[in-house]
Amino acid sequence: MKSFGKKPWVLPQPVLIIGTYDKEGKANAMNAAWGGQWDNGEVMISLGSHATTDNLTVNSDLTITFATAQTMVAADYVGLVSGRNTPDKMERTGWKVEKAPTVNAPLFAEFPMTLECRVKQKIDESSTGFYLVAEIVNIVCHEQYLAEDGNPDVERMGIITYDPVHHTYIQLGQTVGHAFADGNQLKG
Repeated sequence: MKSFGKKPWVLPQPVLIIGTYDKEGKANAMNAAWGGQWDNGEVMISLGSHATTDNLTVNSDLTITFATAQTMVAADYVGLVSGRNTPDKMERTGWKVEKAPTVNAPLFAEFPMTLECRVKQKIDESSTGFYLVAEIVNIVCHEQYLAEDGNPDVERMGIITYDPVHHTYIQLGQTVGHAFADGNQLKG
């Protein structure tokens, strides 16, 4: 085995797009890879100092969505360019911005599923950022991405993951098993 030392290589890493409003009500989005499910109804994201973190000091509502193969170019762009320095950042994405139905945050219509969230806690807050714990208030999903059982169909969404080893995006594939079920084959 080859040793690589300490690297941020937990896999897969979601490509999260965080939507917030600034103090004037202007929408902003950023790309964040270091996040995931924190608890049953909460998400945790490691955030540096960004326009998004500025926005969360004046409005604790946000949306979180998952980048897809179709939204990849603009999703990468909102991670490269700061809303602090690029006033037309959102216009350049071409995304249709709507107000989320439950929280005071923008929803980007091009994404299949969106988590509507509210800041629950900021951990280790400093001038360089913080760890955000956000409560999931509601989840909305476009109907064309629902499975026969009425729940979101993750396969159909074309969600991508960030590969921190090669700095690429990989589209998630097909279902290969059933959680909390397939392991029963090994029970005695």
